[in-house]
Amino acid sequence: MDKQAQRRTMLGLGAAGAMVAAGSLLDARRAAAQAQPTSLLRTVLDRGRLIVGTGSTNPPWHFEDDQGKLTGMDIAMARILAKGLFDDETKVDYVRQDPAARVPNVTTGKVDVVVQFMTISPARAQLVAFSRPYYIEGAALMTSPKSKYPTYKELLAAGAAVRASVLQNVDADTLVHNALPQAQVMQLDSQANVFQAVTAGRADVAIVDASTVKWLVKRNPGVYADPGYAYESQLYGAAVRQGDPDWLNWINTCFNVAMHGHQTEIYDAAFEEFFGEKVPERKPGFPRI
Repeated sequence: MDKQAQRRTMLGLGAAGAMVAAGSLLDARRAAAQAQPTSLLRTVLDRGRLIVGTGSTNPPWHFEDDQGKLTGMDIAMARILAKGLFDDETKVDYVRQDPAARVPNVTTGKVDVVVQFMTISPARAQLVAFSRPYYIEGAALMTSPKSKYPTYKELLAAGAAVRASVLQNVDADTLVHNALPQAQVMQLDSQANVFQAVTAGRADVAIVDASTVKWLVKRNPGVYADPGYAYESQLYGAAVRQGDPDWLNWINTCFNVAMHGHQTEIYDAAFEEFFGEKVPERKPGFPRI
């Protein structure tokens, strides 16, 4: 073998060795050793399962399908974490909890992470550490396909003739009037009654979460319609206990890869299934995360 051929052979062996070494660094058991001994990342990898706090009664975020299995956008985000940890999206144990238990359960260690349509706020961030946002929620308008005012422009122009149903709360009038300044406000005692007022024709429009509008219109296009206006954005993120940067940084990395990187299958499929929309095209080049 001449010297050039020998050199090529050695280079090839070196490259192969480097690939093997790189692959070994990605092994979950070896990766656990890289985290701080006190980090939950190490604990979860050693345990072999992820414990997620979430709900079960709020579609499209977390609810039971016809077989009684949890599904929804929050559940998809939990599956993304399990896939990143164990290369197996099924290795999740769900703790079904009331929204009031989200902060206590994560701060006491009952769950590893909360993924439960939790709005990120400065006040809550004093109690828990939040991941990067995985959805931008907002208020939105919902009408019926039979509405006299099928578009936001027509609803706005109709002024005081419009009747708007909304869930009863101290800010209900303000919420309605921020979108429709002259509308009559109908405060109702349940979300079901808010919807029913529109389908029965007692209200011209309902003010609900933007994700709810997308979900209902996708599932019941002959019953509900989207007049095309959402406002007052808020951020949803996962919550973890404070003081564990390895665990938080890993979750952020996992979400970034799932939303903007090269492993987007679970996120994209869930986004389309639960909101009826395709994720905007991701273009290589300048990062938009």
